[in-house]
Amino acid sequence: MSSNAPETAPVRKAGSREWVGLAVLALPTLLISLDQSVLYLALPHLAEGLRPSGTQTLWIMDVYGFLIAGFLITMGTLGDRIGRRKLLMIGATAVGVTSVAAAYATSAEALIVTRGLLGVAAATLMPSTLALIGNMFHDPYQRGRAIAVWAGCFMGGTALGPVIGGVLLEYFWWGSVFLLGVPVMVLLLIVAPFLLPEYKDANAGRIDLPSVVLSLVSILSVIYGLKELARYGFETAPLVTIAGGLAVGAVFVSRQNKLADPLLDLRLFKVGAFSAALLILTVSMLGTGGGYLFITGFLQMVEGLSPMEAGLLMVPAAVASVVAAQVAPVLAKRHPLGVVVGVALLIGMAGYLMLVLVDPVGGIPLLVAGFVIVFVGVGTFGSLGTNLVIGSVPPERAGSAAALSSISGDLGNALGIATLGSLGTAVYRESIVVPDGTPSAVADAAEGSMEDAVTAARDLPSEPAEGLLAAAGEAYTSGLNTIGAACAVIAAISATIALTMLRGSRGAVPSDDKAATART
Repeated sequence: MSSNAPETAPVRKAGSREWVGLAVLALPTLLISLDQSVLYLALPHLAEGLRPSGTQTLWIMDVYGFLIAGFLITMGTLGDRIGRRKLLMIGATAVGVTSVAAAYATSAEALIVTRGLLGVAAATLMPSTLALIGNMFHDPYQRGRAIAVWAGCFMGGTALGPVIGGVLLEYFWWGSVFLLGVPVMVLLLIVAPFLLPEYKDANAGRIDLPSVVLSLVSILSVIYGLKELARYGFETAPLVTIAGGLAVGAVFVSRQNKLADPLLDLRLFKVGAFSAALLILTVSMLGTGGGYLFITGFLQMVEGLSPMEAGLLMVPAAVASVVAAQVAPVLAKRHPLGVVVGVALLIGMAGYLMLVLVDPVGGIPLLVAGFVIVFVGVGTFGSLGTNLVIGSVPPERAGSAAALSSISGDLGNALGIATLGSLGTAVYRESIVVPDGTPSAVADAAEGSMEDAVTAARDLPSEPAEGLLAAAGEAYTSGLNTIGAACAVIAAISATIALTMLRGSRGAVPSDDKAATART
C-alpha cells in the first residue's frame, strides 16, 4: 500500500561560500563585544580630555548598552521585514559613522549622544548576524558549529577588549578605541553583497510603532533600574523604575496578543525548547554578570593590577569558553542535549565553588582557575542555547528569536550585577574592620565600598594606608567568597532546568515535532 505523504527533501549542506560568509558575520559580533568592554580602560584618559562629571561618566559607560538592549526587539523584527542583509549593511554604515563621531567628540555631552547613536546602530548587528546564520546553515549540525563560532567570537571579544584597548592607549589617544570598528564595517560593506544571502518575510505586515515605543520604554526602564540598584542599593527610585518598566511590559504583551502582525510573536514561547533555552540563558547570565563584576574588582583593587593586567588574566577564561563552544555541538550530536547542557553547568558550579576558597593574599591562581572552569560551562551553553533558540523557530521569525536571545542575556547580566553586586557590597560592609587610629572621615568612606577605601587610602601615609587597604581587601574577598557560593547555587538551578525541561532532546536542535509546532 503506497503512501501519499510527501517525501522530505534532503537538507542542503553549506558550502565554502557560507563558511566564508560566517567569517564576515563574526567580525561585527566580535566588534560589539569589544566595544562593551574596551571603554573601561579608556575612562581615565577620556576623563582627562573631556572632564565629564560623575553623572556624565556613568552615562558615557551605560548609554551604549542601554540602547542596544532597548532596540534589539525592534531591529530583529525590522530585519525580518525589510531584509536581514539590508539591515546589516545599514547598521554597519551607521556604526562606522557614529564610531568616528565618538572618537572625535569634543565634549562629554557630544560623546554621550554619539555613544547612544552607536548603541542604536549596533542593535541592528546582533539579530541580523544570528538570523542570517540560520538562513545560511540549514543542516542542524552545521548550524550548531556555525553558531558555536559566532558565540565564541562574542565571548572572546569581551575578554580581549581591555587587552586591545591597552595596546591602543599605549600609543594613541582615547578616541582610538572607538575607531576599531571602522575598518571592520568597511570590509563588511564591501563583501556582504557577494557572500551573504538576503532574506525577509514576504508576508510580514507593517511594524506597529506603539509597540516599538512600549518595548523600548519597558526594557530600558527595567535595565536602568537594575543598574541603579547595583550602584545605590535597594532605594525607592530604582524599584519604582523597575515596577514601571514591568507595567509597561504587561501593556506591550497585551497589545501583541491583539495584533494581526505583532512586533513580537508571543506564540514562540509555546515551544518548550525555546522557552527553556531563554530561561536557562537568563538565569545562568545572572551568575556570570555578578561573578565577573567582583572578580575584576578583586584583581584590580585587592591585588593591585592594572586594567590591562586584569584583562590578560581573563584571557584563559575566554579561551576556555571558545574551545567549549566549539566542542559543544559535537557532544550534543552524540548525547541528549539536556544532559550536555546540565553537566556543563554543573562543571561551572564547581568553578564557582573554587571562588569560595580564594584568599586576599595569593588568591590569583585559584581565582583564575575557577573562572576558567566557570567559562567551560558558559561557552557550552552559549553555543547550544543560542542554536536551540534559532533552531526552534521558523525562518521568518529568526530575527525576533535572535533578539530575544540577546535580551535574555542582557537582562540576566544586569540582574546579576544588581542583586549579586548588592549582596557582595553588603557582606563587605558587615565584614570590614577599620584599623584603630584611622581618621573618622576616611573610616566612614572605607566602610562604604572597596572603591571608596582605595580612594580614601591615597590621603593617608604609607603604613596606615597599607593597613586600611589590607582590611578592605579582606572584606572584599569575603564578598567575593559569598558571591561564589551564590553563583554556585544559581548554576545548580540552571543545571536542574536543563536536565528537566530539555530532557529527551537530542542533537543541537529540538525534535521535528516541536519545530513543527513553532511553525503553526
